[in-house]
Amino acid sequence: MRVWFITGASRGFGALIAQEALAAGDAVVATARNPAGLAEKFGNHPNLLPVALDVSNETQAHEAAAEAVKRFGKIDILVNNAGYGLLGAVEEATAEEIEKLYATNVFGLLKVTRAILPHMRRQRSGHVINMSSVGGYQSFAGWGVYCSTKFAIEGLSEAMAVELQPLGIKVTVVEPGFFRTDFLDESSLAVSPSSIADYKDTPAGAMRDFAAGHNHRQPGDPKRLAKSMITLAHSANPPLRMPFGSDTVGAIEAKNEYVAKELAHWRELAVSTDFPKDAA
Repeated sequence: MRVWFITGASRGFGALIAQEALAAGDAVVATARNPAGLAEKFGNHPNLLPVALDVSNETQAHEAAAEAVKRFGKIDILVNNAGYGLLGAVEEATAEEIEKLYATNVFGLLKVTRAILPHMRRQRSGHVINMSSVGGYQSFAGWGVYCSTKFAIEGLSEAMAVELQPLGIKVTVVEPGFFRTDFLDESSLAVSPSSIADYKDTPAGAMRDFAAGHNHRQPGDPKRLAKSMITLAHSANPPLRMPFGSDTVGAIEAKNEYVAKELAHWRELAVSTDFPKDAA
């Protein structure tokens, strides 16, 4: 029986992954800021441990990890799922909005990960799964600050994969595209109120209208993603990056092609900054 530790488990991907893990016979430490509704959502399951956790609270993160190990003896899979979006042009986002977003999406992830890793290192086993986004691979107008938090997660995950591999711990960064969750609802998405008129007829302004019109009309099926996460977590050799959704796959392929073409065009200038090969 594997033991999952899932942040943001009260709704969205977190709740669905927890349900699938329990159905697969695994144990789940389901965390949320207010865990009161977790038992009601998942039932009185013997393999479920609801725990209060605000990911921005490092002390609480260590307490939650200790509680998980006390109950189940180990933590096999960490799913850093807690997070939310911010919509608006980079210039429109206020310092307060940016700092609050990073406090959850990046610093919260780091606090939870640092609380869990000592237990995984002691086991010499474990799998850290960081929930990123298609926006962690390619940034989009109107999502620049949000995407920057996901770019940070991608960079952290790449380094951690190399650092933790000798210790028997695997790392995967998951990149969902647009899935039919509550991500575009007010509960998961902050929209910067400081709208600047100059951006109204630009891609950043258009993205505000697009997001409002596509809530609960996204192409991805979150239940299928949750099932796929069980396959991923139970894999003996999981990937570093796991994109989910045809839109994510298309975005990755398009960006890779663009980067390759741009590099080929500017290659001569790029390599011209090296010392000459025959220089002393």
